[in-house]
Amino acid sequence: MKTGGQLIVDALEANGTDRIYCVPGESYLAVLDALHDSPIRTIVCRQEGGAAMMADCHGRLTGKPGICFVTRGPGATNASAGIHIAMQDSVPVILFIGQVASHAKQREAFQEVDYVRFFGDIAKWVVEIDDAARIPEFVTRAFAVATSGRPGPVVISLPEDMLTSLADAPAALPHTPVETRPGEAELDALEKLLGKAKRPFVILGGTRWDATAVARMRTIAEAWSLPVGCSFRRQMLFDHLHPNYAGDVGIGINPKLATAIKQADLVLLIGGRMGEMPSSDYTLLKSPYPDQTLVHVHADAGELGRVYRPTLAINASPSAFVEAFAGRKPAATPAWADETPKLHAAYLDWSTPPESGPGAVQMGPIMNYLEKILPDDAILTNGAGNYATWVHRFHRSRRFATQAAPTSGSMGYGTPAAVAAKELFPERDVIAFAGDGCFLMNGQEFATAVQYDLPIIVVVVNNGIYGTIRMHQEREYPGRVVATDLKNPDFAALARAYGGHGETVEKTADFAPAFERARASGKPSIVEIRLDPEAITPTRTMTQIRDRS
Repeated sequence: MKTGGQLIVDALEANGTDRIYCVPGESYLAVLDALHDSPIRTIVCRQEGGAAMMADCHGRLTGKPGICFVTRGPGATNASAGIHIAMQDSVPVILFIGQVASHAKQREAFQEVDYVRFFGDIAKWVVEIDDAARIPEFVTRAFAVATSGRPGPVVISLPEDMLTSLADAPAALPHTPVETRPGEAELDALEKLLGKAKRPFVILGGTRWDATAVARMRTIAEAWSLPVGCSFRRQMLFDHLHPNYAGDVGIGINPKLATAIKQADLVLLIGGRMGEMPSSDYTLLKSPYPDQTLVHVHADAGELGRVYRPTLAINASPSAFVEAFAGRKPAATPAWADETPKLHAAYLDWSTPPESGPGAVQMGPIMNYLEKILPDDAILTNGAGNYATWVHRFHRSRRFATQAAPTSGSMGYGTPAAVAAKELFPERDVIAFAGDGCFLMNGQEFATAVQYDLPIIVVVVNNGIYGTIRMHQEREYPGRVVATDLKNPDFAALARAYGGHGETVEKTADFAPAFERARASGKPSIVEIRLDPEAITPTRTMTQIRDRS
């Protein structure tokens, strides 16, 4: 006989869980007690949104479910931000929520929420366990649901009395991974379509990739001379310096790349959904009927034909698809072979940062410096905001599992993600980028980095405004500024107050020595860049946007 709390921890161990992210709560004390004697590492966070985002980063970089525990009511609702990210980004996460005791349910008890209703539209599966004996069944099922088909978040509600009651339950067994593989008929059909194509283009996206799959995709691209683009915030799926790489298919796309996709006669979309952002509001690929011949490869049959009608639908995970297709070779040198290097050259030109701009700090030289000194396995994280343009456009990703950024465009993600990334890969450099507004949404997780001696470096690009919103505001309502100005703390002093290292950059030349001091400190660090708000994008000033020039 074991308590429900012990059964939860046993089931996590059986399914290979090595760490969890949590904010403690009295509603699941029995689980915390069981964790005391478990080899599972418990990372205590400062706010549930940050904890859920750490779990998302864990799932994003490993492909295994990130596990998060929070308490009921405000704890669960805080965590919903991270669950929404995991849902839109197709990332495996399992959120456990302490719930009110069974006798108090349906009475609007203290912090009571109906989690099935609350999370129903932003999670892949939501369940409340009311029988401790079924805990092994439900937890193992949660791992299967979170990782199969299109991965996503699962939410499990745990009534308090169920966690303390004793039950005679079978020992938990690990979930069985489910793989979807392409058939020979689909591979033959794709080979024939490629044989007829004159201007094909490949777009990589989604999850369920690994380093081996990325390497196989490179082999396919080389064999077929295919130009390859990566979907929004999925840049780590192809080496940016490879001659077949054509650029990122996301916000602020290179116009030459957009033209190439629109003019393609065949688009091979592997793993991604090609949602609103990567599709440029459904203009690169028209919905529901694309102008191009579309071959869509996706692990979830429900995604095939949901937004776009494909000419050929292949129900397979990216890793299984590239494994199956890697052995296929063209009968002759493809007709488009000479065009692919031109797209790569256009990418290199597009991803070369400008040397000048308004103000005393120039982001272009800073990005050039980082590109020279960061190793290929450095992990870069960020949330959302105009500052992220500098990372996405000018950082040339080389390896898999080096990027954690929300395709859902959620602010506040970069700092907690960096904490999780450094926890997972302590030997690697982890750099979080954040705007001033973005950082202060989950900046409290810098304290978590200090607590666990995780020397992340957070580059805070401080321009004193909610930059993206101000840019749109000035474009749509020129000169009518409201609700977008920010008065910020001294971020370097804040870092020191937390017990970390802090630097302030007010001139371009200050950045390199400040960054090196942060790196050498061995502490979690904040390097604050005080950027002129005029430098709102790499190519246009705020004044130019306001004047529509």
